[in-house]
Amino acid sequence: MELYLFGVVGAYLLGSIPFGLVVSRIFGADDPRTHGSHNIGSTNVLRVSGKKVGFLTLLGDLGKGTLATTIAGFMGFPWHWILIVGFSVILGHVFSIFLRFQGGKGVATALGAILGIHPLIGGLLVGVWLGAVLIFRYSSGGALWAFGVFPFLAFFLTHDLYLCFFALGVMALIFICHKENIRRLMQGTESKMSLFSI
Repeated sequence: MELYLFGVVGAYLLGSIPFGLVVSRIFGADDPRTHGSHNIGSTNVLRVSGKKVGFLTLLGDLGKGTLATTIAGFMGFPWHWILIVGFSVILGHVFSIFLRFQGGKGVATALGAILGIHPLIGGLLVGVWLGAVLIFRYSSGGALWAFGVFPFLAFFLTHDLYLCFFALGVMALIFICHKENIRRLMQGTESKMSLFSI
């Protein structure tokens, strides 16, 4: 039990690493919290600081999610504990202890965590996300589409109740984090993107 709790705490701390801020400082770019949507997610970093910084932020955010769940699986954590680790790393990104519990919107880190948990479902979600962004050019819309179908994919592909509950929880968190984006999408005022990252 102590090992599993240590893994959950470690995942939260890993998720809390604000790659958007770290990469921006390394490259002498502006603090993403002072521009655009004022968060450290890679979509905002892309808008504020350009492709290279945005892409590296995306890799960092995606990688920390994948790393957390992959390590948990490698260490032989029970299935439900791997899912808790996955949720914990996402929470760390959204509520970073290093940024006074502020952070990004969790999309890239969540996708990374899911890739480590179930590569097929993770790959399908990445495909839905990219496809929706390419078609509609809304980064937030792509995220909402991807995580909106996550519970359905979890149910129809696995029938695993633990994974279904995890999917519902992640979907709820992502939608809550995007509540302002949802409002702007409904009003037709959400910004479109010519390039995408999140």
